[in-house]
Amino acid sequence: MGQSVSLMPHVAASTVDTASTPATTKEKPKCKACCACPETKRARDACIMENGEEKCSELIEKHKQCMRDMGFNI
Repeated sequence: MGQSVSLMPHVAASTVDTASTPATTKEKPKCKACCACPETKRARDACIMENGEEKCSELIEKHKQCMRDMGFNI
């Protein structure tokens, strides 16, 4: 019983280290998500308000791609 308790923190620490490594190598966004891609965001929001989300998938995808290009994980 004592061995299983001492192994768990070790396993968790190695999992955290492995998970955090890719995040540190990735470029961080230069601005907040609310300020990124204003052109695609404005077009996407207007389309959704006028037509509904289901009819704006192309604009939604363009905005998502812009956000990814800016360094956001979407």
